[in-house]
Amino acid sequence: MKMKPLAVLVVLLSLLASATFGCQAQFQPGTYTDDTGRGVAIDEIPQKIVSFGPSITEILFALGLGERVVGVSDFSDYPEEAKSKPSVGSAYSPSIEKLVELEPDLVFTVEHEQLNSELEALGIKFLILDPDDIDGIFSNIELVGAVTGTEDEATELIGSMEDTIDYVLAQVEGAPAVSVFFIVDGTDLTLPWTSGPGSFIDALITMAGGENIAAEAPGDWVQFSIEEIVGADPDVIIIQTMTGGIPTVSIEALEEHPIWGEMTAVIQGNVFLIDGDLVSRPGPRIVQGLEELARIIHPELFE
Repeated sequence: MKMKPLAVLVVLLSLLASATFGCQAQFQPGTYTDDTGRGVAIDEIPQKIVSFGPSITEILFALGLGERVVGVSDFSDYPEEAKSKPSVGSAYSPSIEKLVELEPDLVFTVEHEQLNSELEALGIKFLILDPDDIDGIFSNIELVGAVTGTEDEATELIGSMEDTIDYVLAQVEGAPAVSVFFIVDGTDLTLPWTSGPGSFIDALITMAGGENIAAEAPGDWVQFSIEEIVGADPDVIIIQTMTGGIPTVSIEALEEHPIWGEMTAVIQGNVFLIDGDLVSRPGPRIVQGLEELARIIHPELFE
């Protein structure tokens, strides 16, 4: 039996009203506090959102807010739909003219003094997301959910992420620690950049059952001398890929290097690539990065 056009219209309007009411039912007007302690008054559900950060873009899309996103920062390349959104530059080189043109109700941004000051001067509402750890990522997801009327979706997303973390931790529990050297940038193999304490990568390596040989380094992003790496002789070497899936140094380059080629990990074929976005972007896919790290460090536990 075919429905009459009027009946179809009534059903569609009913579904739209239901969806809108669902968001409104979750949203509570009030003052919301961001990661810098700023209180921002949000009286209505934002309908035009701009993201200044690839990880923030991923959170917004994961909560089903893609249609409300009117602009994204450079390098917001996930999910695929994000690539079709207008670019507003980056936090370090923003296109303020484009941002103003988009007339956003709310901007989610990373902490960057100059950009944040410009947003303040323009009278644009913004919330800063700058998590220090995985719990901070969960708090960011909760905040975005509360502000956008998608609290249920945020709770579901966090639950799914926690399930992955629990799974990985259960798999590696009691496993012998494996020493790891993580190459962030291997352009200079005599002084490659790596991740030290305070970085997401360092925390993820530990959670995945590894021991980061740079765990006692003086900062979260440091250069490690080739002598230090040779002295530590890591069991596993992991190289992150950059945008486009290309690493700053190839596995073959390590194998052919007169010093790197003599390290245990290289001789035994324990050098691996990993998508850098999975382990450095503080967004929903961070747990996917955790699982991939665990499978690299302890492949015997995931067979």
